Amino acid sequence: MPRLFIALEIPREAALSLSLLRGGLHGARWIDVENYHITLRFIGDIDAPTADELVHALDRIGRHTFNLSLIGLGSFGSKKPHSLWAGVSASPDLMALQAEIERICQRLHLRADPRKFTPHVTLARLRGARVHDVVQYLGARSNFRTDPFTVSRFVVMSARESVGGGPYVTEEIYPLTQAKPSRQPVEAMPKSSSNSR
Repeated sequence: MPRLFIALEIPREAALSLSLLRGGLHGARWIDVENYHITLRFIGDIDAPTADELVHALDRIGRHTFNLSLIGLGSFGSKKPHSLWAGVSASPDLMALQAEIERICQRLHLRADPRKFTPHVTLARLRGARVHDVVQYLGARSNFRTDPFTVSRFVVMSARESVGGGPYVTEEIYPLTQAKPSRQPVEAMPKSSSNSR
């Protein structure tokens, strides 16, 4: 059974911006552009009946589209860096979506993810990269930012056993609904007064 995870896809323009960050760091194994994503919840290997339950439970999520930007770069593993990432702008909508997915996973008794949810896009896996080189790489690109993009769906993806970084297959797609524009109440026009000066 392939390993499953729930994610947001990265649109083409933002992925292109990320792709320009590739190179310039010894020991980096860069993620292929088509495999960029933001993991909302890692599921892992589960049996088919549980996978079916998960798919149907996720179908009941009814959230609206929202906007995100990718902003800033960082690394995991301070003394021995093991991966590079791009950060995600603060978003209450993103956090609410992830929290709802987490509640569904808990109800299905799926194994908890021990890591705190930190939204990011993995850019590279590092092997043998020196801390000094990673710090220099990040410092030279500290002003990285993409234009905002609309998140219109989330997906269930699968990954075959590998070192990490893909290839990933989209198994299920869950569209988010378009938010209706809020209607502003029309203010009553002040009545003209014959006493006006």
